[in-house]
Amino acid sequence: MNAPSKRRWFVVAVFFAFMLLHQADKLLIGPLTTPIMEAFGINEAQMGAVVTGALIVSAVLYPIWGYLYDRYARNKLLALASFVWGATTWLSAIAPTFSTFRATRATTGIDDSSYPGLYSLISDYFGPEMRGRVYGLLQLAQPMGYMLGMLLGLFLSGALGWRGIYYLTGAIGIVLAAVIFFGVRDVPRGKCEPELRDLEQMGVYRFDLQTALGLFKKRSLILLFIQGFFGVFPWNVITYWFFRYLETERGYSSDAVFVTMAVAVVVLSAGYFVGGALGDFFFKRTVRGRVLVAMTGVLAGAVLLAVTLSTPVENQALFLALLSITALFIPLASANVLATVYDITLPEVRSTAVAVQYFIESAGAALAPWLAGLIAVRYSLHDAILWICVSTWLLCAVFFVGVAYLLPDDIATLRRQLRERAERERALQAEHGL
Repeated sequence: MNAPSKRRWFVVAVFFAFMLLHQADKLLIGPLTTPIMEAFGINEAQMGAVVTGALIVSAVLYPIWGYLYDRYARNKLLALASFVWGATTWLSAIAPTFSTFRATRATTGIDDSSYPGLYSLISDYFGPEMRGRVYGLLQLAQPMGYMLGMLLGLFLSGALGWRGIYYLTGAIGIVLAAVIFFGVRDVPRGKCEPELRDLEQMGVYRFDLQTALGLFKKRSLILLFIQGFFGVFPWNVITYWFFRYLETERGYSSDAVFVTMAVAVVVLSAGYFVGGALGDFFFKRTVRGRVLVAMTGVLAGAVLLAVTLSTPVENQALFLALLSITALFIPLASANVLATVYDITLPEVRSTAVAVQYFIESAGAALAPWLAGLIAVRYSLHDAILWICVSTWLLCAVFFVGVAYLLPDDIATLRRQLRERAERERALQAEHGL
């Protein structure tokens, strides 16, 4: 294995650690909710405002992070994001009053919107034929971080207290900031595109407003943006309400809930990589391959979830088996949507494109739990989860059909733009005798 190959897998390992531990820190607020509420003497509504504040800050900053990543060195900005994670978590740990805690937890949303630059930088270490697998591997860190956060909250809160746990995770963020700053190199944007790989030297391409506005002229990308708004509904409904559904409507004990969700999360983690690998496999055979895998995932997820939720309450073993199968299919779209965005956008606006995608998804993420709650009050959590998840997955499948139809033209346009760029670079190098 050559040095560049070793370096790029080192970068993947660092970013995996960043995402795993950052997600764990971000999601610790769930298992630490009770001790935090007791420490400040607050109610559920006040605690809910803490989470909402961080979500709002994160959503607002997505476009700003996207612009900065496309304009400046991504490795340095990612190091800054990791430092902000550590510093704001420490500020939360030392907050003496609820008002200061609410404010400091809101500032943790600053780094929550920093992922577009990470994915963009990875796209310049790996070509389109491998991106799905690498993104799927990195996205494994998200459900694993959820599990790690739950374990930290359950088993260390008694020994360290919630403040002690935040001191620990904050310190990890600062250490990772140093690792990223000194260990991860930025590379020229577009370096791993097939048309540009053989260039010994490349020009510097940075954010351009006209190029960024051109994103909204790509019809397949617009459909992906719209799909993203609805695509996050099932994730957030399941995240916020599935635990309570198991407890109140299926009568599960705390231990049974933990075992059921732990198994489902492990299988779900594998689904990210499986989806990315399948997307790469079929993309080599047809440019629609990634989108077809994504469409299969949401359709299968809709059918399997409906079957799973219809399982008799007393048959916990069958319910767990069906839930695990469902969990394998529902993340198939994730890495493929991300890779498809990069299949149709120029390298210098890829962080901006993903930031717009995540900004739109944030609106859906905020709406979904509330909508599910309204349905649950009138009907049941079973109905809320079933109706929202199945309907939005079916809607996403329709959007993926549209993307699949439009995608070849947008990919061909990008490949033509990159070939023209490569020809200009070669002409300039020949003119200067390089």
